[in-house]
Amino acid sequence: MEQRSWWGWGRADQTLSDAECAALAAQLPGLPAEPLPVPELTRLTLALPRITPPAALAHRFSDAPLDRAAHTYGKAYRDVVRALHGDLTGAPDLVAHPRTEAEIVDVLDWAGSCGVAVVPYGAGSSVVGGVEYRPGGAGGDHRGVVSLDLTAMDRVLEVDPVSRAARIQAGARGPVLEDQLRPHGLTLRFFPQSFEYSTLGGWLATRAGGHYATLYTHIDDLVESMRVVTPVGVGESWRLPGSGAGPSPDRLFLGSEGTLGVITEAWMRLQDKPCHKASATVGFDDVTAAMEAVRAIAQSGLHPANCRLLDPGEAFLSGAARTGEAVLVVGVESAHHPVDAQLAQLLTLARDHGGTPRGSGDAGDGVDRAAEAWRSSFLRMPYVRDGLARMSAIVETFETACTWDRAAELYETVRADVGAAVEKVTGAPGIVNCRFSHVYPDGPAPYFTVVAAGRRGQELAMWDDIKVAAMETLTRLHATVTHHHAVGRDHRPGYDRQRPEPFAIALHAAKAALDPHHVLNPGVLVG
Repeated sequence: MEQRSWWGWGRADQTLSDAECAALAAQLPGLPAEPLPVPELTRLTLALPRITPPAALAHRFSDAPLDRAAHTYGKAYRDVVRALHGDLTGAPDLVAHPRTEAEIVDVLDWAGSCGVAVVPYGAGSSVVGGVEYRPGGAGGDHRGVVSLDLTAMDRVLEVDPVSRAARIQAGARGPVLEDQLRPHGLTLRFFPQSFEYSTLGGWLATRAGGHYATLYTHIDDLVESMRVVTPVGVGESWRLPGSGAGPSPDRLFLGSEGTLGVITEAWMRLQDKPCHKASATVGFDDVTAAMEAVRAIAQSGLHPANCRLLDPGEAFLSGAARTGEAVLVVGVESAHHPVDAQLAQLLTLARDHGGTPRGSGDAGDGVDRAAEAWRSSFLRMPYVRDGLARMSAIVETFETACTWDRAAELYETVRADVGAAVEKVTGAPGIVNCRFSHVYPDGPAPYFTVVAAGRRGQELAMWDDIKVAAMETLTRLHATVTHHHAVGRDHRPGYDRQRPEPFAIALHAAKAALDPHHVLNPGVLVG
């Protein structure tokens, strides 16, 4: 983590060079010739901290410029752009690094008594404004702001091999967590794109979605019990495989995004590590036929580990296809039995809907070149996004979900509406691509990527206008405003329209009861 970029995605040594940024921009007419420079923290000005930590906890607080800058924003496009332009006006006054649950209790007690906002922070990979403080409006105003970084609490505390579960601290990042489970032959099997740069607590607080496209797609499915520190007390649910005892206490905090309490640890359901794997890609001349194939697969009960449908634009952009076809990437795995027969059944379903399975590549080594191209592009895309941001391109990704009966309409409507908004805002057509990131028996989760030429200095205003258009379209179609990226501050307007009013009343009441001084992540989920 020492090489983590404070302003952009991932590792600092993976940042695109100036030449790579310019080469990207050359493919999108209307962009500047030179990229914005990588920001140097020594040249930026941070306001002096407005608050002083309590003496007993001072050793757990930091006011170092690098620490404060790195905790100012998440990693959304608008976060990267603000950092590139040297805007750190929202930097927290202090960063707290607790090592025990008792220290979290003390921090919350102090913050509540002093009117200091506390923003729980995992590893900072939020792309929806979920880990920054915005004064005024729904967030209110506070004497100061503390970013509560939980990554020092990163241990697997217990492993129960009989029940196949583990008690894990919330600050454990993906690789740290898996390293500790590996000697037991077990895995959480939860691998979001942000795996290296996100934590268990962050996954739970945002109801994150992992890489696996069917069956256990969300972290919700893997939770056995949780322990949460709130400003009014500590709560822990019982370890149970299932329960019908009233509303679930875990469900109150899953997806609460740090507004109701701080998740400190959880018992998580584990799995044996897979040892049998197989994958393939399938080409489709018609994207609607491809959607029908994916629906048949999702409803077959075969539960592939991977089932990503890339529309023609997404397939071309990732290098998975060069001929204007849609591409289905499908994969299966098991810890207990060979999977070749399962893959063959999936490919038969794809053929029945007009798909053409790909060969093993020109090298004849069994490697599916299209699948490898997509995987490489998938992992590299956040760095490409940062490179485009340095060239003042507008880059946005947003995901949703709907039922199958509305999937084709949603796909066409979103591409048309957002495409029209892009052209209105920027004055030129942009790129609006889509992939199905997750699929369920009753519907898909379409994930859209938007790329357009922006104007230097106006990137955020242009991004905001396009974002509003996308949210309005999703709301009109009754598709969720987020499938796995969370609500944060950026999706709050759409979330307010999506949730039923009686539930909003109950959520406000829960906030008032659990956080009476309104210090936990103000402005997220409730005002």
